[in-house]
Amino acid sequence: MKSEQIKKLKNAGLKLTSSRLLTLGAFSSLCKPQNADDIYKKLKKLTGKDKIDLVTIYRTLTSFEQTGIVKKVNLQKDSVYYELANSHHHHIVCTVCESVEEFNLCGIEKTTKDVLKKSIKFNSIAQHSLEFFGVCKKCTKNEKRSVKKFSPSSLNPQCQRN
Repeated sequence: MKSEQIKKLKNAGLKLTSSRLLTLGAFSSLCKPQNADDIYKKLKKLTGKDKIDLVTIYRTLTSFEQTGIVKKVNLQKDSVYYELANSHHHHIVCTVCESVEEFNLCGIEKTTKDVLKKSIKFNSIAQHSLEFFGVCKKCTKNEKRSVKKFSPSSLNPQCQRN
């Protein structure tokens, strides 16, 4: 467990309850973004019993996000995914097997500044998120059927060109 996250909990005035420590501990052993159900299953497997319920995990994740311990990750799925907010990185997500790979992108800060220079409504950007979606090498090899390629218009029908 990271002392940095525990310090953030204390600074936010949150008690170090067993449910918060268990949830925080679950993140340290997970290598990709997780939703509340994933964390619940992981903790149930680790403890062998229901030491924490799903509602408590949802509440804990909300308080962790508010204190900057975790951040939401957009994986274009039905539930909200979270990861520790300990390093700045982005993701590539396989649309077939859902594997996730982290990557660093140098130069995004310059892009952020360029966006602000061109914006007529905004003075600052508090945060950003960048995820790419595609097919991993393993799935490309194993895939026998054609793979639907990602296009921005598949996300928003208004983006389709006439």
